[in-house]
Amino acid sequence: MTQAEFEAWLPRQEAEYARLIEGSGALPAQAARVKARQDTARRFIDGLASPGQFVFRVVAGDAPVGWLWLGVPGPDLDPLMAWVYDIEIDAAFRGRGYGRGAMALAEAEARARGMRSLGLNVHGQNTVARSLYESLGYEVMALQMKKLV
Repeated sequence: MTQAEFEAWLPRQEAEYARLIEGSGALPAQAARVKARQDTARRFIDGLASPGQFVFRVVAGDAPVGWLWLGVPGPDLDPLMAWVYDIEIDAAFRGRGYGRGAMALAEAEARARGMRSLGLNVHGQNTVARSLYESLGYEVMALQMKKLV
């Protein structure tokens, strides 16, 4: 990823993260935006050169089709576990195997950096992503549930 691509990606990623936090019911909109801003700033303390943070531009041939953000090691207590913070394939390119290819890249990068496992979060309503991860051998480690009362 180039610096210009990073500068275009980061605010979009932060806004999407805030939207997911709010959409999960965890926090109201303003608090979700604050959390997203703080979490993103903590991970990218040195911008694109931040240690342990790797953002890749997913390409098909010469065409950019998405993004992959990998943290090595991840936020878990396991120092040998990398983390996929974000994977996004542009809508026009979904369903063509690029998400599967991006996950293969994440796994290869994690292995190359000495990691033994790779984790990620997926929102329950994202059935397409859950299906992809399950088909790749990912297992559920935790499950959160809620009910409006």
